[in-house]
Amino acid sequence: MCGIVGYINKDKDKKELIKKMADRIAHRGPDDENYYTDLDIALGHRRLSIIDLSDGIQPMFNEDESIVVIFNGEIYNYKELKTELEEQGHKFKTECDTEVLVHGYEVWRNDLPNHLRGMFAFAIWDKREKSLFCARDYFGIKPFYYYENDGTFMFASEIKCFLEHPKFEKVLNKELLEPFLTFSFTPTEETFFKGVKKLNGGSSLFYKDGKIEINKYFEPDYEEKDLPYEETVDKIDRVMKDSVEYHMTSDVEVGSFLSSGIDSSYIVSLSKPDKTYTVGYDDYKQSEIEYAEDLTSKLGIVNKSKKISKEEYMANVPKIMYHMDEPISDPAAISLYFLSELASEDLKVILSGEGADEFFGGYNSYREIIDMGFYNKIPYPIRHIISCILELLPEFRGRNFLVRRGKKLEDVYISINRLFSDKECKRILSFKPEIKNSDITNPIYEKFKGKSDLIKMQAIDANFWLANDILHKADRMSMANSLEVRVPFVDREVFKLASSLTQDKKVTKENTKVALRDAAKKVIPNEAYKKKKLGFPVPLYDWYQDDTVYNEIKNTIEQDFVGEFFDQKYAIDLFDKARSGVKVNCKKVWALYAFIKWYEVFFLEREIKA
Repeated sequence: MCGIVGYINKDKDKKELIKKMADRIAHRGPDDENYYTDLDIALGHRRLSIIDLSDGIQPMFNEDESIVVIFNGEIYNYKELKTELEEQGHKFKTECDTEVLVHGYEVWRNDLPNHLRGMFAFAIWDKREKSLFCARDYFGIKPFYYYENDGTFMFASEIKCFLEHPKFEKVLNKELLEPFLTFSFTPTEETFFKGVKKLNGGSSLFYKDGKIEINKYFEPDYEEKDLPYEETVDKIDRVMKDSVEYHMTSDVEVGSFLSSGIDSSYIVSLSKPDKTYTVGYDDYKQSEIEYAEDLTSKLGIVNKSKKISKEEYMANVPKIMYHMDEPISDPAAISLYFLSELASEDLKVILSGEGADEFFGGYNSYREIIDMGFYNKIPYPIRHIISCILELLPEFRGRNFLVRRGKKLEDVYISINRLFSDKECKRILSFKPEIKNSDITNPIYEKFKGKSDLIKMQAIDANFWLANDILHKADRMSMANSLEVRVPFVDREVFKLASSLTQDKKVTKENTKVALRDAAKKVIPNEAYKKKKLGFPVPLYDWYQDDTVYNEIKNTIEQDFVGEFFDQKYAIDLFDKARSGVKVNCKKVWALYAFIKWYEVFFLEREIKA
């Protein structure tokens, strides 16, 4: 796990600038740094040493040094690929997975990513052709950003690297505020820094002679196969054991995060690491620490835990926003920061359970298709009228369900964690944005036209929520603490199986992740396989009752510059209602607060104290 950065132009003396850019991401690789520059390109690498600790220095070259690579991630099948390439005559100098990319590119060229099993973002410079080939892993576990201006093309693991380059123009992309308030993250390839784009998961980038070419080498698809139930459970058992074994590949110790739920409990029960890590909150009834300790005591392994106070949580918000690069309003992101900090005291590599819900059908909203099927028997025109009427009324229990079920899925479902409605966005924003949420999701709905509603929901969540919230925060919060997080569920072989499951093996009236739970039951020694999803619960409502927290958020929203973005009076009204019991507003208010704190860090350049 590392950090990469580079830029292409004809400027001389690139060494000092590329080092300054790489220093911005020193947290991603505190063990080593190295650089390559020539008349055309500058490449920088910050290394966190995991595999081949002594010889895995980057940038790395082929035999005649005509190909050079910088790489962030892990290639879990590198030993098999190395054997295959050696049989074709390639000579290896190291035992490092990075070298597979160099020789693999010589053989497979732009088809290289399709041969890889792992998490990766890399850049390969061909000195002879003066071309750059870059790729990001299948689902976007590892980040990759790029930017072009005034004859300079630059790329990096994190946007903050670009801030050091004199050709970078820092301009706010205000148009993304409505999608952010709706999705709770940035759902587009565009970012909040105008001109900066992210390379989407499953994509490659080719740059030559000032031209950028983006190609999609992997498109998630869903082709159901109605296999016998027990056979399906056995296949899940086998593919998960295989994935965990691959993800344990390391020359340093590997531990695991552990919550109270099935996903991390399954990973821990399969991997049996010596050390596991859990966080909870002071004076909060939904703590997961006791459940984690129960599992680890049965497995005979260590669990280290920490309870987070609201004071340290709030104090660290600016630092978290700096490491995020873009605003993200998921309160669990900050929990993950503290969890990563705890684990980094002992280890460099950790396993985590991200991806199981999106792949195997773990969200309760997926069950609405079955649970509330009776309501769908009411003719759609009647349900639609009810929906339109209820949209005009204040929040009450069950209202959102009735509103959703009176509209077509394509019109309402943009991700599992939708915050503001389109109507609320128009009410709270101080300007009229041009980007429409439907323009963002329509290509996915069009691709899966004719598929079941469940598949459509899973496809939306895999493309948006998983990539831009779940995996984004896992990478940023772990790397902020120089910790590598590996996600065995987010694996191409696991997805291949999960995407073939029929609906009854994912959700029923009684449960979610049905077949996965029965596979996990084989190895989990307690009843974690039965537990309902908590999802890193954060006690926002309880904290809003605290005057110190209330005044911090209120004063933040009331700053003069905030009026450029939001109707401040309406925002405070939302906050007061959240505090008085309208809990659906809690995360909405947090989204406003998160954006403002992010803006303070990157555009007002306020000091980060925590």
